Amino acid sequence: MEIGVHIIVRGFVQGVGFRYFVLRQASRLGVNGFAQNLMNGDVEIEAEGDRSMVEELIKELKVGPRSAHVADLKIEWKEFKNRFKDFHVR
Repeated sequence: MEIGVHIIVRGFVQGVGFRYFVLRQASRLGVNGFAQNLMNGDVEIEAEGDRSMVEELIKELKVGPRSAHVADLKIEWKEFKNRFKDFHVR
């Protein structure tokens, strides 16, 4: 089953390669969407794909790259709309 998700990642997640970490993990898992920095220091992620792969991506986000510190994830599940052709960094 395919699903969409909107995620806000809070913590020390900007200036540490976090968005590119998300890009690598999402591409490896076949998840499409984007990651972008927000003005408040958080990272926003929109992702779509097979539910099990999206859940695996979320597990990876909770850990993040070594240089980051993830304090919290705000996760909002959404209907799959096939809006993305790949995963990219904004």
